[in-house]
Amino acid sequence: MQLPENNTLGSDPHERAWAEPLVGFSRGDDPLYEQFKKDIGAFYLKPAEIYNRTFPARHVRAEFLTVISWVLPQTETTKSDARKEFWYPPERWARSRQYGEDCNVRLHVQVVKALQLGGYRAVAPSRSSLWSLQESERFGESSTWSERHAAYVSGLGTFGLCDGLITAAGKAVRCGSVIARISIPPRKRTYTDPHEYCLFFSKGICGACINRCPAGAVTTSGHDKEKCRAYITNAALPYCFSQFRLAANACGLCQTKVPCESGIP
Repeated sequence: MQLPENNTLGSDPHERAWAEPLVGFSRGDDPLYEQFKKDIGAFYLKPAEIYNRTFPARHVRAEFLTVISWVLPQTETTKSDARKEFWYPPERWARSRQYGEDCNVRLHVQVVKALQLGGYRAVAPSRSSLWSLQESERFGESSTWSERHAAYVSGLGTFGLCDGLITAAGKAVRCGSVIARISIPPRKRTYTDPHEYCLFFSKGICGACINRCPAGAVTTSGHDKEKCRAYITNAALPYCFSQFRLAANACGLCQTKVPCESGIP
């Protein structure tokens, strides 16, 4: 997968925001998408629901759809900076959250355009008007489509104690996805449990991300999204603006200086 030209941190045009991406595929009728809808809430949209609401005149059955999912790993330099911090994100991490996400947005557009030029209708769920935040009875604030969950279904990784996705490139990543009317063999999942790569869940050890969280939002009980969001909004965001003049909802400290930072532990 070729990343867009704006794969930079916005300062030095030669310094990349993301390392080489990982790509996975899943079928639109994968039963895990139905399971997500049951677990998260009726508002969660399965691939066929998103596709057919986007293209209502051309109804397509779920088995004819492919979810193309990708993972964008942080660079070693950005991770190295973050390992040294304990309370706030470093400038490179904040830049990856702002300028790197601009690159991720353009990548969604680029993939959709390439598919359409090839004759395949496609939609990027997170860039669609169908994407929104909702309240899940079980999980609190959730979205109608989750990039990390799509990556999990597409064979790219499993979840950690802090809810981050642990991939072959580690947990310091961002994700994206596109749904298309195209037939691509799904990537085989090498795991059967959603937490299989996490040492805390699989072996009862580690928990390093607990001490890395400046908000106390990660405990042995899991990830407290409310505490996490409050810290980012009330502490990290003002810090990034005052120190770097960046409007970045950044933190990510739990993704670095942990065994799953750059690979599967």
